[in-house]
Amino acid sequence: MRVRDAKLSRSKRKQLEDLAQLIRYWSVVSTTEAGSGHPTTAMSATDLMTTLVFGGFYRFDVQKPNDPNNDRLVFSKGHASPLLYGLYGAAGAISEREIMSLRKFGSRLEGHPAMTFPYTEAATGSLGQGLSVGVGMALNAKYVDKLPYMTYVLLGDSEMTEGQVAEAMNLATHYKLGNLVGILDVNRLGQRGPTMYGHRVAEHERRIKACGWRTITVDGHSIPKIFNAYKRAVSGGDKPTMIIAKTLKGKGVSFVENKDGWHGKPIPAEELQKALDQLGPVNKKARGKIAKPPRRKIKKVAKKRVKDPDYSTVDKLPTRKAYGNALARLFQAFPNMVVLDAETSNSTYTNIFQKAHPDRFFEMFIAEQNMVSAALGLARRDKLVCASSFAAFLSRACDQIRMAQYAEPHMIINGSHAGVAIGQDGPSQMALEDIAMFRSILDSIVLYPSDAYSAERLTEAALREKKGIIYIRTSRNATPVIYRKSEKFKIGGSKTVYRSKKDQITVVAAGITLHETLKAYEELKKQKINIRVIDLYSVKPIDKTTLRRAARETKGILTVEDHFREGGIGEAVRSVFEQCPVPIVNLAVHRRPTSGSPGELLDHQSISARAIVPQVLKMIGK
Repeated sequence: MRVRDAKLSRSKRKQLEDLAQLIRYWSVVSTTEAGSGHPTTAMSATDLMTTLVFGGFYRFDVQKPNDPNNDRLVFSKGHASPLLYGLYGAAGAISEREIMSLRKFGSRLEGHPAMTFPYTEAATGSLGQGLSVGVGMALNAKYVDKLPYMTYVLLGDSEMTEGQVAEAMNLATHYKLGNLVGILDVNRLGQRGPTMYGHRVAEHERRIKACGWRTITVDGHSIPKIFNAYKRAVSGGDKPTMIIAKTLKGKGVSFVENKDGWHGKPIPAEELQKALDQLGPVNKKARGKIAKPPRRKIKKVAKKRVKDPDYSTVDKLPTRKAYGNALARLFQAFPNMVVLDAETSNSTYTNIFQKAHPDRFFEMFIAEQNMVSAALGLARRDKLVCASSFAAFLSRACDQIRMAQYAEPHMIINGSHAGVAIGQDGPSQMALEDIAMFRSILDSIVLYPSDAYSAERLTEAALREKKGIIYIRTSRNATPVIYRKSEKFKIGGSKTVYRSKKDQITVVAAGITLHETLKAYEELKKQKINIRVIDLYSVKPIDKTTLRRAARETKGILTVEDHFREGGIGEAVRSVFEQCPVPIVNLAVHRRPTSGSPGELLDHQSISARAIVPQVLKMIGK
C-alpha cells in the first residue's frame, strides 16, 4: 500500500511550507540572474509539486535516476523548469550555485527541460506533448515491465486546448492507466492574457471527466488539501486521475501575483529586493528527502537467435509486408521490442507482430501525435519502440518527432503507402514530404528498402542501432524480389545493382523507382547503352564513397524518386557533391498528383521507365 493512510503532521506541513518558500525564492532569483525565464508559472505550481515530491508520494532514488522502479515525473509545461530544478535543489541533488547558472551557456539547466539535466524524463517545451509521454511510461509500467511505479505529469491550463491532450486522455482511459496522475495547474493566465476557461475549474473538470478520468479539484496553494488530493490519487483503481488545482500565477509576490503581462518575464534586478521582501523569510538550509521506491526486479527475457528470412519461392512482395514479417521474426532477438500502430496494422502489416506477440503490441488508434510521444515515453523506459502508420499521416506528428530528437531516444518510425505509386486513393494519402521531414531531424537515419530482403535486413539493422530516430519508408505495391538471402545491408551503404566499365550514366533510385530504373536498364541495354544502377536504400546517412566513384566513372548522375524534389533523394545526392561540380538531373514528383493507377501516376510525374530512358539519352547527347 502507498501512503493513502498517511497523515500530514504539523512538522511535516512546516517542512513542506519551508521547501516551497525556498523553491519560489530560487525561481525568482535564478531567472532574474539569467535575465529571462518564467518565474511566475513556476511559482503557481510550487505548492503542488513540493507536496508531491517531498510529501512521500513521489518515490525516486536521486542517486539512481534511471532505476526502473522510480516514479516518473514529466513537466509537460516545460517553461516551469525553474521549479523542476528547484525541486532537485531542495532534495540536495544539485547546488544553489548550479541553480543560479539557469539558462547560461554550458549549464545543465536549460530554459526548458533537456537531457543535459539528469532528472529530465523527456525534453519538453512544445506544449501538449507531456501527457502522451506519460502515457507511454504508464503503459510500460502496467503492461510491459509490470512494475508498480507511478507516472506524474504536470500540465498547464493553456496547453489543455491542444488536441493531443485529449488524444492522450482517451487512450489512458482505454488502457485503464490507474498508474497515471495528471496535475493541472489552472493559474488562469497564458502568454498573452487569460486562458480559454480562466479560473473556471468546473469547465476543465467537465471535459476531463468526459474522457473517462477521475478528477480531484483542489486549492493549489493549500498544502493540507493538496496532500489529501494525492492520497486519493494514489489509492488504486484502473482510472487515470487528474488533480485540477486553482492557483495564482506569480504566487507570493503581490505585484506579479495573478497579474497579466508577466508571462516569460523575470523580475527586473531593480525590483528584486522588493519581490524578496514580499516573498518573506527563506530558510536556505531547508532540504527535503524523497522517498525511495520499492525494489522490484524486471523479469528479463533471454535473447535468442532467429532464422534468416527466406523469400526464395516468392516472386513479388510489398516491402510493408516484409517489414511486418521482420518485426515478428526478430522479437526473440530483441525481447525489449514494443510495437505501436495508428489503426493501420492490417495495411502496415504490424498485425503480423500483433498476432505473434499480442502483449507487446499497442493499438494507438487514429492519433499519430499521441502515438509518437507515447512511443518516446516507452523509449525513455528502455523499450525498443517501432511505431507505424501511413507515411502521409506522420506529417501530423512532425512537431512530436522534432521534440523527440532532443530526448535522444532510439526509436523506429515506419511510414507505409509512400508516394504517388499508391494509386487511386489520391493525393491526401500520398506521402511526398516524408523523406525531407525525417532527413531534417538531427542524427536521424532514413531507410528506403526496395524488395522483401532489403526490407527485412534494414529493419534488423535499425533494431541493432543504439540511438537516434530511424525512419523506414515502405511501399504499398508488391515489388519483385531482386536480392538474395545472403545479401547484407548496412546503414550508410547502398547497392550497385548493375555496373560495367562501359557505364555512361549513373541512375540512383530507391523503393518503387528502383524497379522502374531496372526496366529502363533493360530497355537501354537493347540499344547497347550501359547505365550504372545504384539502390540508395540508405538515404541518410548516404554512401558518399559509392556515389563519388560513380561520378568519376560515368558522365553524370540521374536521380529518380517518388517524392517531391525538395528535401528528397535528389537533394541528398547533390549534398555529396557540394564542392565538386557533377552533372546531376533529378526526376521527382513535380505536378499535383491525382487519382489513377500506379503506372499512370508514375508516367504522369515522369518518374517511370518511360521517362528514365529518354532522360538518359538526353544526358549522353542522343
